[in-house]
Amino acid sequence: MFPKTRNIESSFRYIRLVSLAAILGSVLSGIFFFVWAAAAISRAQSKVYILSAGKALEAFASDRSANLAVEARAHVENFHERFFTLDPDEKFITDNLKRALYLADGSAKQVYDNLKESGYYSGVVSGNISERLVVDSIAVDLSGYPFRFRFYGTETITRTTSRVTRDLVTEGWLREVNRSENNPHGLLIERWSILDNRDVRVEQR
Repeated sequence: MFPKTRNIESSFRYIRLVSLAAILGSVLSGIFFFVWAAAAISRAQSKVYILSAGKALEAFASDRSANLAVEARAHVENFHERFFTLDPDEKFITDNLKRALYLADGSAKQVYDNLKESGYYSGVVSGNISERLVVDSIAVDLSGYPFRFRFYGTETITRTTSRVTRDLVTEGWLREVNRSENNPHGLLIERWSILDNRDVRVEQR
């Protein structure tokens, strides 16, 4: 009788150990899968999909400060390329300058108004002039706010009988604003001024 009782007690202890092990394993498995699922959701939420030409392109969300220098330079480059790329076509000039002026404040509009009043743009159209800009470098100082920048570039102005090369140096400040379709980097150029725009070479064609 006693051996049977001991066997029953041993069986109960074994069953308890197996049950405890199963419960502990279930709890640990639950914690593991919860952590894994949370990490997977976090990774999925950090992905951004951009629709371009009918194709979904994957991008990754990140803190703006990590890419601020790159975005600032891209914003300054976009503005200058749009402002200084001209062809003898009124609609092209108007559309390009309209897009450029979305990226800057009234200081850029003032430069545009002065050039327009002086007949510069009508001269481009009537003289069949093309103007192109090559970016040399863009320096952005992120140590203070708003962010100061200086742009260095080379303009090429092609006329019927000549090609003129000019240095272009400008400076201004960048202020953060909301992103939009017209201003994808969410920055606005303020107090923009042209420091140097002199001819460095004139070639006959």
